[in-house]
Amino acid sequence: MIVISSFQEFEQQVGNDLGVSSWHTITQEQINKFADATLDHQWIHTDPERAKTESPFKSTIAHGYLTLSLIPHLWKEIVKIENLKMEINYGIENLRFAQPVLVDNEVRLKVKLTSLLNLRGTTKSTMAIELEIKDQRKPAFTGEVVFLYHFIG
Repeated sequence: MIVISSFQEFEQQVGNDLGVSSWHTITQEQINKFADATLDHQWIHTDPERAKTESPFKSTIAHGYLTLSLIPHLWKEIVKIENLKMEINYGIENLRFAQPVLVDNEVRLKVKLTSLLNLRGTTKSTMAIELEIKDQRKPAFTGEVVFLYHFIG
């Protein structure tokens, strides 16, 4: 795990692969809870029996936005940002869902720091991300996330 405590330390990582998270298993329980939270109960996510017979995947699949919502959790396994007043999710750019994540698939986040800007004391970081699916050639998604960090001092 990389530990970053200042803009200067962060700046040294521009262009670097920052690492990968541990594997996270997507369970049916997690999919169902996400469906409840988002009111998206489409059968392809929540009905395992119907998915076995009617889905081209022969299984339920995770919501695309569920996989996106894992970014903050998995990101914190890769880099620890210290000395902060505040951290803000600012945006997602060039996002492409490449492949569905089936129930019980394992996923992990891969991150590269592509740019860092100091905006009058606010650090704007842009990171290329990829959510890998274990034993699959294509990722679940690729894109860029933008976070804002306000370091103390």
